[in-house]
Amino acid sequence: MRSDLKQIGIIGLGLIGASVAAAVKSRSSSVRISAYDTDRQALDHGLTVGIIDASVDSIRALAENSDLILLAVPVNAAHECLSKLSGFKGIITDVGSVKAPLLVSAGRVFGDLSQVVPGHPIAGSEKHGVEAADPHLFSAHKVILTPSLETLPDAVALVSDLWKSLGAIVVIMDVKDHDRILAQTSHLPHLLAYTLVDLLAVENEGLEVFQYAAGGFRDFSRIAASDARMWRDIFTTNKKELLVAVKSFRSRLKAIEGLIEEDQFEELEQVLLRAKAARDYFSSISDIK
Repeated sequence: MRSDLKQIGIIGLGLIGASVAAAVKSRSSSVRISAYDTDRQALDHGLTVGIIDASVDSIRALAENSDLILLAVPVNAAHECLSKLSGFKGIITDVGSVKAPLLVSAGRVFGDLSQVVPGHPIAGSEKHGVEAADPHLFSAHKVILTPSLETLPDAVALVSDLWKSLGAIVVIMDVKDHDRILAQTSHLPHLLAYTLVDLLAVENEGLEVFQYAAGGFRDFSRIAASDARMWRDIFTTNKKELLVAVKSFRSRLKAIEGLIEEDQFEELEQVLLRAKAARDYFSSISDIK
């Protein structure tokens, strides 16, 4: 961790914000962490377990004593937070799953993006809240940074070094590519999981169907236990790319429905084999099994 990073301010002490705080504290005794959250209990818990050094009662107060501010709030809340940081001269980064809106908001507030380094850790859990903080959450996981052409190289380097010091693998990506790819690999799977669980719950009033769910259903539906407000914001702010992914999936599902309906079992098996081969390859090159 760079020696010129002495004070980090975190806005939002949920799973990701608290895990960043816990990870920094587990690796450095010299960095001071302050936090702001609308939930006073979250701040009190952070102070009690020692993952933050101080809590403040406003975003402006947080900015007064921070070299870097991390936004760890739902994506729809980022603009309001940025507006309260209008005079901040340090570096701003975030952890949101959609990047384009943040850059637009930051440009409106600051007039330029020289100190803004959007970030997205590809790590998380269906658990949420400060109690779920995990100092190892980012170890060996990718963190995508999407700086603009205006962003200063030193700002990118400082944020990159911070994540690397927490065990993460840093990747630099164009913001449009990020939002398109994550719509396919993260946002669509979450939407499907929520939809399936909601379908079964609505069509089975007594919910007894869930008593017979095997491991496959549990694995697939696990992410439907994630924070609903956060995912509502993600779905709505990345609406364009998500709808492209939904339409593509719907078309493919319709084609598979046709194979089953028309008893084209060999063709169906080829689809399944192709998918299995892709998944096996994916497992061989990633940390997700």
